[in-house]
Amino acid sequence: MGFKPIPTLVALALALVIWFIPVPEGVSAQAWHLLALFVGIIAAIIGKAMPIGAVAIIAMTLVALLGITVPEVNPETGKAIANPAAQAAKDALSSLNNTLIWMIGVAIMISRGLLKTGLGTRFGYMFIAIWGKRTLGVAYSLVISDLVLAPVTPSNTARGGAIVHPVMRAIAASFGSDPENGTEGKIGKYLALVNYHANIISCMLFITATAPNPLVVKLIAEATHSNISISWGTWFTAMVVPGLVAMILMPLILFWLYTPEIKQTPNATELAKEKLKEMGPMTRNEWIMLGIFGLLLVLWAGIPAMIFGKAAEVDATTTTFIGLSLLLLTGVLTWDDVLKEKSAWDTVIWFAALVMMATFLNKLGLIGWFSGVLGSSISGLGLNWVAGCGLLTLAYIYSHYMFASGTAHVTAMLGAFYAAGLALGAPPMLYALVLAASTSIMMSLTHYASGSSPVIYGSGYVTMTEWWKAGFIMSVVEIIIFATVGVMWWKVLGYW
Repeated sequence: MGFKPIPTLVALALALVIWFIPVPEGVSAQAWHLLALFVGIIAAIIGKAMPIGAVAIIAMTLVALLGITVPEVNPETGKAIANPAAQAAKDALSSLNNTLIWMIGVAIMISRGLLKTGLGTRFGYMFIAIWGKRTLGVAYSLVISDLVLAPVTPSNTARGGAIVHPVMRAIAASFGSDPENGTEGKIGKYLALVNYHANIISCMLFITATAPNPLVVKLIAEATHSNISISWGTWFTAMVVPGLVAMILMPLILFWLYTPEIKQTPNATELAKEKLKEMGPMTRNEWIMLGIFGLLLVLWAGIPAMIFGKAAEVDATTTTFIGLSLLLLTGVLTWDDVLKEKSAWDTVIWFAALVMMATFLNKLGLIGWFSGVLGSSISGLGLNWVAGCGLLTLAYIYSHYMFASGTAHVTAMLGAFYAAGLALGAPPMLYALVLAASTSIMMSLTHYASGSSPVIYGSGYVTMTEWWKAGFIMSVVEIIIFATVGVMWWKVLGYW
């Protein structure tokens, strides 16, 4: 049998219950049925009814077979869809054309080059030689690495998944922590979670650290008729204090949650130095890998566009393909290496399925309806603006369980929630900053919450249950930090 009966029955039951619930007013039957399917698929993934890639294939098949994404008439022409079955199949596979998904997959492939050449291992030993006396020291080295790169790396997928993650894997491997050998608990599980949450907290600190942040600024400016226009400096000044508090506490909290077996490594620095001596000088392939790595960093940071103007801008996904192409041309990686990177291909499939369903939930109007109902319901409770905006913010953050893209979430919900908060009487700048911070906090929740999560989760160090538990706890911690330290800091700055 290719599936586990109990988790499968639970997922099927959840999907059928939602499917046959009377469709709420203001929601199309298509949107409601897609929600039922989405909930069932997520339940199957959580329950491990089948491998996640297999569940994704079934999800795509059901979307194509049921035709729940295809409207009865073309909204542009007002005429019936000529071939609804073909359109349904096209919709089911639509996210395989998503540039972010391919960037994630190719980033995983590139990370194999760091492992194959030994450059990642060399980096790992260098980190250990400096901070390796304690596991916490290694964790904070990953934090600093992501934080330093964040201002100039607009793609948090590139930063956390393609730059820092291979180094983290090399460090874990140097301590004999490998999920394939069942030794992830030694140190790898802990470092993988630090790798991810450092990436998310970095997104809070800089407008340029992740793609949704500029969109947040744009939507807030539009909602206030440009009365509030958050600059790079204003954003950083507002976020730096609560953000750094969160960054300092995060490795300690995760250490308590998932205590690594290796806590102190008093001989690690000497061992790392010996290993570096054994490795000798860098090889040809290491130098090539380092050069390509540097080129990718320059392009991801948008430095050519800064110097030569917009004409020299290179898309982040194109940059990733340039890196893989150069690795193939130079022989650092072979096509067999790429084909053997199963986690990359697996991630492309399952992430595409989740993005596709989340995208059509938005297109079919379910997210807009949900935002409007929630906003008006909270507004109608007669609460003061503090309590009302608190509920709005929690709803905004935890609705991200339905999203596989921060940009899609911001596009669908931020404008409606910001308007609802202002209607309750919230100070405009204060609530703008609350939603800006919340946009990063929500990305801590799931293994599909942002572009970097499938890369780090896909390496296998952390189970889904552990990932979701850590994500929820960190979201609560970050909410508390921003609701106390953040709000007080913003008062000092005169933002409310």
